[in-house]
Amino acid sequence: MISLDPASSVPPFEQVRSQFARKITERELAVGTRLPTVRALAAELGIAVNTVARAYRELEEAGLIETRGRAGTVVSAAGERSRERVLRAARGYAATAREQGLTPEEALEIVRAALAD
Repeated sequence: MISLDPASSVPPFEQVRSQFARKITERELAVGTRLPTVRALAAELGIAVNTVARAYRELEEAGLIETRGRAGTVVSAAGERSRERVLRAARGYAATAREQGLTPEEALEIVRAALAD
């Protein structure tokens, strides 16, 4: 499900967080999909429990997952709503870019620059 690159300069918690976030936003993991327990994933990856816990906590703060006590941690429907919100914002940006006479390439460069910040 998730793999770590020990040679990467990216911290393990961020590798876990970003891989789950990508899988959720790209709908590879559907709403309601149960994630491995913190302990199970930590054991599978050979990392500390607190490392996985931090990744899960950040995913939960972003609204991508939710913890349901004994029912475990699952992909949240809020993640789908977040995606829709971003799509609405992108459409608004595209309309503004067109109104200002930007080419699609210029508009995309602005977005790339903003994402790099």
